[in-house]
Amino acid sequence: MTIGKTIQIFLPDGNPRSVKIAEITSRTVQAILIPRSKLDFILTRNELSNVGVYFLIGNPEDEAKPILYIGEAEDCKVRLKQHNNSKDFWNYAIVIISKTHYFTKTHIKFLESYMYKEAERIGRYRFDNNTVPTMPFVAEWMEADLNDNFDTIKVLVSTLGFPIFDEIKSLHKTDFVYCKGKDASAIGQFTDEGLLVFSGSIANVKEVKTAAVWLINMRKRLIDSGILKKENEVYKFTSDYLFQSPSAASGTVLARSSNGWVDWKYKNGKTLDEIHRKK
Repeated sequence: MTIGKTIQIFLPDGNPRSVKIAEITSRTVQAILIPRSKLDFILTRNELSNVGVYFLIGNPEDEAKPILYIGEAEDCKVRLKQHNNSKDFWNYAIVIISKTHYFTKTHIKFLESYMYKEAERIGRYRFDNNTVPTMPFVAEWMEADLNDNFDTIKVLVSTLGFPIFDEIKSLHKTDFVYCKGKDASAIGQFTDEGLLVFSGSIANVKEVKTAAVWLINMRKRLIDSGILKKENEVYKFTSDYLFQSPSAASGTVLARSSNGWVDWKYKNGKTLDEIHRKK
């Protein structure tokens, strides 16, 4: 059974596009969303002078996936200042702290490692971390508490607009959709966020002469990022990839302009349009 949650978001400067401090009202964990342009403002406050874990997030136009860095610090204010001088890619930071100052170095090292592994498993982001965080030993009771903290963190960062730990597919094969044409043969799934194309799907290599510029650029980003890899005379998806629309997904697969609502079909032959828009 799904259990409801009450989340409080405080806007310290009253601007809904500025810093946001979020918490589940019954929990002690806080998530602080910081646009990079507002870093000077948040540094005048006390929240970041705390032990915590943090995310740096960027979405460069020439990348197929947004970029993520996960770290930990005994003083998050000092660490964010350092990253502001040394890392160019990020536009947003999310800092996770305890309102009761419960977190210790061991706690945040555990959370850093655990969250890295979870984010890597989900696969929504490309990591900027040069090394994989190591997992410290913690007692069983402490691990249970930290797993509970992680469940809160997962909800808060997603609420703030960054679904770092949200699953994007189910394992029910009856939900799969298929797109085929010439040499292309792709399998995917229609989700609340777009069309997820599965690893191993095959895309045509040569784009038609009338292919739109945005489609050519999208395919180039996927090729440059290694998500599309040429094998023999086709491109193969080396990992799952979430497209924002069915048409972007089918266009990438077919290497031409495409109406994804028609070109993606379920096993029974019905299109996405028939199932989801013509009820």
